[in-house]
Amino acid sequence: MSVITVDGVWKRYGRGPMVLTGIDTALAPGSVTAVLGENGCGKSTLLRIAAGITVPTRGAVRGRPGSVSYLPERFPDQLRLSARAYLRHFARVRRLPTRVELLDRLGFAGDLDQPMSELSKGNAQKVGLTQTFGPVGGFLVLDEPWAGLDVAARAILSDLVREAAEAGATVLVTDHTGAAAKLPGATVYRMTEGQLRPVEDVGLVEVVVTCTSEAADQMAKLPGVQSVRRMP
Repeated sequence: MSVITVDGVWKRYGRGPMVLTGIDTALAPGSVTAVLGENGCGKSTLLRIAAGITVPTRGAVRGRPGSVSYLPERFPDQLRLSARAYLRHFARVRRLPTRVELLDRLGFAGDLDQPMSELSKGNAQKVGLTQTFGPVGGFLVLDEPWAGLDVAARAILSDLVREAAEAGATVLVTDHTGAAAKLPGATVYRMTEGQLRPVEDVGLVEVVVTCTSEAADQMAKLPGVQSVRRMP
């Protein structure tokens, strides 16, 4: 598989302002590229353009392979397909068997015959991930894949992303949980004013604060926080 290049991509919706302003980047086989940023900054737009779902206003994406697996940030509320039918549909389109073992690995605890729109966010996400990681290799485009997952499933997803890259896949992902930035060898950007800015690795920083026990528990759940240690 060749390098995928995002070449001078601009995007606006209707007569609104430009959401993306001349994005240039290259995505190599076996690489993981993570895009961070605030809600509404254009991350999802970039991913949809990269996947071939949305057409850019200017510029182009070159070298996109025939096999593209796309995971949206959320599934449409009107998606009435059952989880089982959803997986079968993509298996037929790709002419590949469904990797049902991924459901077990991710800890799916729902009903496969239930409509996707009625599954919990976490279980729907696990079905979507099973579809996305079905093909080996290719181009994986994942919009907030860690969102809604329990702690155990988040760790498994990080393993799946790493394994996919090691198998030669090109992975492009958005993330607000801090998980993507911890992936070994990941290239991390922040979307700012429609542009991708490299994020420097600052490593671990220890911060000492005075707070209640309840506040400490909440801090432990924040993105990027690896541990909270209570002082005697």
